[in-house]
Amino acid sequence: MSELVKKQINDAKALMEKAIAHADSEMNKIRAGKASPAMLDDVMVEYYGTPTPLSQVGSVNTPDARTIVVQPWEKSLLPAIEKAIKDANLGVNPQNDGVIIRINVPPLTEERRRDLVKKAKGEAENGKIAIRNIRKDANEKIKKSKADGVSEDEIKVGEAEVQKLTDAYIVKVDQLTEAKEKDIMTV
Repeated sequence: MSELVKKQINDAKALMEKAIAHADSEMNKIRAGKASPAMLDDVMVEYYGTPTPLSQVGSVNTPDARTIVVQPWEKSLLPAIEKAIKDANLGVNPQNDGVIIRINVPPLTEERRRDLVKKAKGEAENGKIAIRNIRKDANEKIKKSKADGVSEDEIKVGEAEVQKLTDAYIVKVDQLTEAKEKDIMTV
């Protein structure tokens, strides 16, 4: 197989890895009834006029399965952190005791669990779409390499390799989804 085709396959593989990592990180943000610091990853706190990720203005811990504790580096940030968590609309109510912010994560209802499974499947579909788009781009680049003297047979072999990669990564997305669904539906 020509170096050009190998490069396209390797590039596609690297991009598919990134797509899997992104889908995984998006699914980790979906809460499954257990408290997780990842639930607060998207929370931005107004810090001296600049929106700053919560993890950069305090520590986020989970002392038990139903509680998240946020300890700010500066006490003056407590009201700003509390407001940011409320504004993030996560369905949780932060409690400020003057030293730390405690968030009690309520147990999920059956209906809410089903909604979260739908959201996880939506994230999985986005991951699959990204992988298919990577396949399409890789195949187009491989076809264009014909102009650089790559034979028809090598192009077909390259496209087959890209398809094998695509199938493998779609299976990985399905496995992530299955695990997340099981996690969400476990009471």
